[in-house]
Amino acid sequence: MSDGAFLGLLAGLGLLSIWWSLWEQEGQAPRRGRVGRAMDRLRDDLVTVGLTSVPPEAVPALSAGLGLVVAAVLWATSSAVVPSLAIGAVSTALPVVFLRSAARRRTTALREVWPEAVDHINSAIRAGLSLPEALVQLGRKGPEELRPAFHEFSLDYQASGDFAACLDRLKVRLADPVGDRIVEALRITRDVGGTDLGGLLRTLASFLREDARTRAELEARQSWTVNAARLALAAPWLVLALMSTRPQAAQAYDSSLGMAMILIGAVVSLIAYRVMLLIARLPQDERVLR
Repeated sequence: MSDGAFLGLLAGLGLLSIWWSLWEQEGQAPRRGRVGRAMDRLRDDLVTVGLTSVPPEAVPALSAGLGLVVAAVLWATSSAVVPSLAIGAVSTALPVVFLRSAARRRTTALREVWPEAVDHINSAIRAGLSLPEALVQLGRKGPEELRPAFHEFSLDYQASGDFAACLDRLKVRLADPVGDRIVEALRITRDVGGTDLGGLLRTLASFLREDARTRAELEARQSWTVNAARLALAAPWLVLALMSTRPQAAQAYDSSLGMAMILIGAVVSLIAYRVMLLIARLPQDERVLR
Protein backbone atom coordinates (compact mmCIF):
# COMPACT_ATOMS: atom_id res chain seq x y z
CA MET A 1 0.00 0.00 0.00
CA SER A 2 1.46 3.37 -0.99
CA ASP A 3 1.94 6.23 1.44
CA GLY A 4 -0.58 8.39 -0.43
CA ALA A 5 -3.26 5.69 -0.32
CA PHE A 6 -2.66 5.15 3.38
CA LEU A 7 -2.96 8.87 4.14
CA GLY A 8 -6.12 9.02 2.04
CA LEU A 9 -7.61 6.12 3.99
CA LEU A 10 -6.84 7.80 7.32
CA ALA A 11 -8.31 11.10 6.12
CA GLY A 12 -11.49 9.42 4.86
CA LEU A 13 -12.01 7.51 8.09
CA GLY A 14 -11.41 10.68 10.09
CA LEU A 15 -14.01 12.61 8.11
CA LEU A 16 -16.46 9.71 8.51
CA SER A 17 -15.95 9.77 12.31
CA ILE A 18 -16.55 13.53 12.48
CA TRP A 19 -19.70 13.23 10.36
CA TRP A 20 -21.00 10.38 12.52
CA SER A 21 -20.44 12.26 15.79
CA LEU A 22 -22.25 15.38 14.51
CA TRP A 23 -25.23 13.58 12.98
CA GLU A 24 -28.56 14.75 14.36
CA GLN A 25 -30.19 11.99 16.40
CA GLU A 26 -33.46 13.64 17.39
CA GLY A 27 -36.53 12.58 15.48
CA GLN A 28 -35.05 9.32 14.26
CA ALA A 29 -36.88 6.05 14.65
CA PRO A 30 -35.99 4.03 17.74
CA ARG A 31 -32.93 1.84 17.33
CA ARG A 32 -33.55 -1.84 16.72
CA GLY A 33 -31.60 -5.02 17.14
CA ARG A 34 -28.08 -5.49 18.40
CA VAL A 35 -26.95 -1.95 17.51
CA GLY A 36 -29.83 -0.46 19.49
CA ARG A 37 -29.02 -2.59 22.55
CA ALA A 38 -25.35 -1.65 22.30
CA MET A 39 -26.15 2.07 22.16
CA ASP A 40 -28.58 1.75 25.07
CA ARG A 41 -25.87 0.07 27.10
CA LEU A 42 -23.40 2.82 26.22
CA ARG A 43 -25.95 5.42 27.33
CA ASP A 44 -26.46 3.61 30.65
CA ASP A 45 -22.71 3.34 31.17
CA LEU A 46 -22.24 7.06 30.53
CA VAL A 47 -25.00 7.92 33.00
CA THR A 48 -23.55 5.52 35.56
CA VAL A 49 -20.11 7.16 35.48
CA GLY A 50 -21.64 10.66 35.60
CA LEU A 51 -21.21 11.69 31.94
CA THR A 52 -24.88 12.42 31.42
CA SER A 53 -24.29 15.19 28.87
CA VAL A 54 -22.22 12.97 26.55
CA PRO A 55 -24.31 11.31 23.79
CA PRO A 56 -23.67 7.59 23.25
CA GLU A 57 -22.77 8.27 19.61
CA ALA A 58 -19.65 10.10 20.83
CA VAL A 59 -18.11 6.86 22.14
CA PRO A 60 -17.80 5.12 18.72
CA ALA A 61 -16.56 8.40 17.24
CA LEU A 62 -13.91 8.67 19.97
CA SER A 63 -12.92 5.04 19.42
CA ALA A 64 -12.50 5.59 15.68
CA GLY A 65 -10.54 8.79 16.26
CA LEU A 66 -8.21 7.10 18.73
CA GLY A 67 -7.58 4.24 16.33
CA LEU A 68 -6.73 6.67 13.54
CA VAL A 69 -4.34 8.63 15.73
CA VAL A 70 -2.55 5.50 16.95
CA ALA A 71 -2.29 4.13 13.41
CA ALA A 72 -0.93 7.43 12.10
CA VAL A 73 1.67 7.71 14.89
CA LEU A 74 2.90 4.16 14.40
CA TRP A 75 2.98 4.59 10.62
CA ALA A 76 5.01 7.79 10.97
CA THR A 77 7.41 5.96 13.29
CA SER A 78 7.86 2.72 11.37
CA SER A 79 6.51 3.35 7.82
CA ALA A 80 4.86 -0.09 8.07
CA VAL A 81 1.21 0.02 7.04
CA VAL A 82 -0.09 -3.39 8.14
CA PRO A 83 1.13 -3.33 11.78
CA SER A 84 0.00 0.28 12.12
CA LEU A 85 -3.51 -0.52 10.94
CA ALA A 86 -3.66 -3.62 13.17
CA ILE A 87 -2.65 -1.75 16.33
CA GLY A 88 -4.94 1.13 15.40
CA ALA A 89 -7.87 -1.28 15.03
CA VAL A 90 -7.16 -2.82 18.42
CA SER A 91 -6.89 0.65 19.99
CA THR A 92 -10.45 1.47 18.95
CA ALA A 93 -11.71 -0.84 21.72
CA LEU A 94 -9.93 1.06 24.52
CA PRO A 95 -12.56 3.79 25.15
CA VAL A 96 -15.35 1.22 25.40
CA VAL A 97 -13.25 -1.02 27.65
CA PHE A 98 -12.40 1.82 30.02
CA LEU A 99 -16.01 3.05 30.05
CA ARG A 100 -17.38 -0.42 30.80
CA SER A 101 -14.78 -0.94 33.51
CA ALA A 102 -15.64 2.37 35.21
CA ALA A 103 -19.37 1.66 34.95
CA ARG A 104 -18.87 -1.83 36.41
CA ARG A 105 -16.96 -0.43 39.38
CA ARG A 106 -19.67 2.17 39.92
CA THR A 107 -22.41 -0.47 39.77
CA THR A 108 -20.53 -2.62 42.27
CA ALA A 109 -20.20 0.34 44.63
CA LEU A 110 -23.92 1.10 44.32
CA ARG A 111 -24.79 -2.54 45.01
CA GLU A 112 -23.07 -2.20 48.38
CA VAL A 113 -24.96 0.94 49.44
CA TRP A 114 -28.49 0.13 48.27
CA PRO A 115 -29.35 -1.85 51.45
CA GLU A 116 -28.33 1.17 53.53
CA ALA A 117 -30.53 3.41 51.38
CA VAL A 118 -33.50 1.09 51.87
CA ASP A 119 -32.88 1.16 55.63
CA HIS A 120 -32.92 4.98 55.50
CA ILE A 121 -36.27 4.93 53.70
CA ASN A 122 -37.70 2.47 56.20
CA SER A 123 -36.51 4.54 59.16
CA ALA A 124 -37.97 7.73 57.69
CA ILE A 125 -41.35 6.07 57.12
CA ARG A 126 -41.39 4.67 60.65
CA ALA A 127 -40.67 8.22 61.88
CA GLY A 128 -43.88 9.41 60.19
CA LEU A 129 -42.62 10.80 56.89
CA SER A 130 -44.46 10.13 53.65
CA LEU A 131 -42.83 8.08 50.92
CA PRO A 132 -41.83 11.12 48.79
CA GLU A 133 -40.40 12.83 51.87
CA ALA A 134 -38.45 9.68 52.72
CA LEU A 135 -36.88 9.73 49.26
CA VAL A 136 -36.15 13.45 49.50
CA GLN A 137 -34.24 13.02 52.74
CA LEU A 138 -31.91 10.52 51.01
CA GLY A 139 -30.49 13.52 49.14
CA ARG A 140 -29.29 14.90 52.49
CA LYS A 141 -28.69 11.90 54.74
CA GLY A 142 -28.38 8.93 52.42
CA PRO A 143 -25.22 7.21 51.16
CA GLU A 144 -22.78 9.56 49.45
CA GLU A 145 -22.95 7.69 46.14
CA LEU A 146 -26.73 8.18 45.89
CA ARG A 147 -27.11 11.71 47.22
CA PRO A 148 -26.77 13.58 43.87
CA ALA A 149 -29.52 11.53 42.19
CA PHE A 150 -31.93 11.86 45.10
CA HIS A 151 -31.12 15.56 45.48
CA GLU A 152 -32.22 16.03 41.87
CA PHE A 153 -35.33 14.00 42.70
CA SER A 154 -36.14 16.36 45.56
CA LEU A 155 -35.80 19.38 43.26
CA ASP A 156 -38.07 17.72 40.69
CA TYR A 157 -40.69 16.85 43.29
CA GLN A 158 -40.66 20.33 44.81
CA ALA A 159 -41.12 21.85 41.35
CA SER A 160 -43.81 19.54 39.96
CA GLY A 161 -45.29 17.43 42.77
CA ASP A 162 -45.73 14.58 40.25
CA PHE A 163 -44.36 11.58 42.14
CA ALA A 164 -44.62 9.11 39.23
CA ALA A 165 -42.83 11.37 36.74
CA CYS A 166 -40.12 12.14 39.31
CA LEU A 167 -39.58 8.41 39.82
CA ASP A 168 -39.17 7.96 36.07
CA ARG A 169 -36.50 10.65 35.95
CA LEU A 170 -34.84 9.16 39.02
CA LYS A 171 -34.47 5.82 37.22
CA VAL A 172 -32.84 7.59 34.28
CA ARG A 173 -30.33 9.31 36.58
CA LEU A 174 -29.49 6.13 38.45
CA ALA A 175 -29.26 3.86 35.36
CA ASP A 176 -28.94 0.92 37.74
CA PRO A 177 -30.89 -2.39 37.65
CA VAL A 178 -31.16 -2.56 41.45
CA GLY A 179 -32.40 1.03 41.51
CA ASP A 180 -35.01 0.16 38.88
CA ARG A 181 -36.41 -2.63 41.04
CA ILE A 182 -36.49 -0.48 44.16
CA VAL A 183 -38.16 2.42 42.37
CA GLU A 184 -40.82 0.16 40.85
CA ALA A 185 -41.48 -1.49 44.23
CA LEU A 186 -41.98 1.94 45.79
CA ARG A 187 -44.21 3.01 42.89
CA ILE A 188 -46.46 -0.03 43.31
CA THR A 189 -46.62 0.53 47.06
CA ARG A 190 -47.58 4.15 46.51
CA ASP A 191 -50.25 3.28 43.93
CA VAL A 192 -51.99 0.36 45.66
CA GLY A 193 -51.43 1.47 49.24
CA GLY A 194 -51.06 -0.94 52.14
CA THR A 195 -49.72 -1.01 55.67
CA ASP A 196 -46.91 -3.51 55.23
CA LEU A 197 -44.39 -1.14 53.63
CA GLY A 198 -41.99 -1.51 56.57
CA GLY A 199 -41.93 -5.29 56.24
CA LEU A 200 -41.44 -5.00 52.48
CA LEU A 201 -38.48 -2.67 52.89
CA ARG A 202 -36.85 -4.86 55.56
CA THR A 203 -37.20 -7.92 53.34
CA LEU A 204 -35.81 -6.00 50.37
CA ALA A 205 -32.80 -4.75 52.34
CA SER A 206 -32.06 -8.28 53.58
CA PHE A 207 -32.28 -9.67 50.05
CA LEU A 208 -29.98 -6.97 48.66
CA ARG A 209 -27.36 -7.59 51.35
CA GLU A 210 -27.37 -11.33 50.73
CA ASP A 211 -27.15 -10.84 46.97
CA ALA A 212 -24.25 -8.37 47.29
CA ARG A 213 -22.39 -10.68 49.68
CA THR A 214 -22.77 -13.73 47.43
CA ARG A 215 -21.84 -11.85 44.26
CA ALA A 216 -18.78 -10.26 45.88
CA GLU A 217 -17.51 -13.67 46.98
CA LEU A 218 -18.01 -15.19 43.53
CA GLU A 219 -16.39 -12.22 41.77
CA ALA A 220 -13.38 -12.43 44.08
CA ARG A 221 -12.93 -16.11 43.24
CA GLN A 222 -13.22 -15.63 39.49
CA SER A 223 -11.19 -12.41 39.22
CA TRP A 224 -7.90 -14.22 38.61
CA THR A 225 -9.43 -16.11 35.67
CA VAL A 226 -10.77 -12.97 34.03
CA ASN A 227 -7.56 -11.02 34.63
CA ALA A 228 -5.49 -13.87 33.16
CA ALA A 229 -7.71 -13.92 30.08
CA ARG A 230 -7.35 -10.17 29.59
CA LEU A 231 -3.58 -10.33 30.02
CA ALA A 232 -3.31 -13.19 27.53
CA LEU A 233 -5.37 -11.19 25.03
CA ALA A 234 -3.45 -7.93 25.46
CA ALA A 235 0.11 -9.35 25.58
CA PRO A 236 0.55 -10.17 21.84
CA TRP A 237 -0.76 -6.77 20.79
CA LEU A 238 1.49 -4.98 23.25
CA VAL A 239 4.46 -6.87 21.83
CA LEU A 240 3.39 -5.99 18.29
CA ALA A 241 3.00 -2.33 19.29
CA LEU A 242 6.51 -2.29 20.76
CA MET A 243 7.91 -3.98 17.67
CA SER A 244 6.16 -1.41 15.45
CA THR A 245 8.28 1.33 17.02
CA ARG A 246 11.33 -0.27 15.39
CA PRO A 247 11.17 0.10 11.59
CA GLN A 248 13.24 -3.04 10.89
CA ALA A 249 10.96 -5.27 12.98
CA ALA A 250 7.76 -3.64 11.72
CA GLN A 251 8.73 -4.13 8.06
CA ALA A 252 8.69 -7.91 8.63
CA TYR A 253 4.90 -7.74 9.07
CA ASP A 254 4.29 -5.20 6.29
CA SER A 255 3.29 -7.80 3.72
CA SER A 256 0.37 -10.03 2.77
CA LEU A 257 1.85 -12.87 4.83
CA GLY A 258 2.24 -10.56 7.81
CA MET A 259 -1.34 -9.37 7.43
CA ALA A 260 -2.54 -13.00 7.35
CA MET A 261 -0.59 -13.80 10.53
CA ILE A 262 -2.03 -10.77 12.32
CA LEU A 263 -5.59 -11.61 11.26
CA ILE A 264 -5.24 -15.24 12.34
CA GLY A 265 -3.78 -14.15 15.66
CA ALA A 266 -6.64 -11.68 16.18
CA VAL A 267 -9.31 -14.32 15.47
CA VAL A 268 -7.67 -16.92 17.73
CA SER A 269 -7.18 -14.39 20.54
CA LEU A 270 -10.77 -13.18 20.33
CA ILE A 271 -12.22 -16.71 20.33
CA ALA A 272 -10.05 -17.79 23.26
CA TYR A 273 -11.00 -14.66 25.21
CA ARG A 274 -14.72 -15.15 24.61
CA VAL A 275 -14.52 -18.81 25.65
CA MET A 276 -12.66 -17.87 28.82
CA LEU A 277 -15.29 -15.24 29.69
CA LEU A 278 -18.14 -17.66 29.02
CA ILE A 279 -16.58 -20.20 31.35
CA ALA A 280 -16.08 -17.67 34.16
CA ARG A 281 -19.14 -15.50 33.50
CA LEU A 282 -21.55 -14.57 36.28
CA PRO A 283 -25.17 -13.60 35.55
CA GLN A 284 -25.39 -9.82 35.24
CA ASP A 285 -28.35 -7.70 36.24
CA GLU A 286 -30.11 -6.25 33.22
CA ARG A 287 -32.28 -3.15 33.18
CA VAL A 288 -35.68 -4.57 32.28
CA LEU A 289 -37.79 -1.94 34.09
CA ARG A 290 -36.70 1.16 32.17
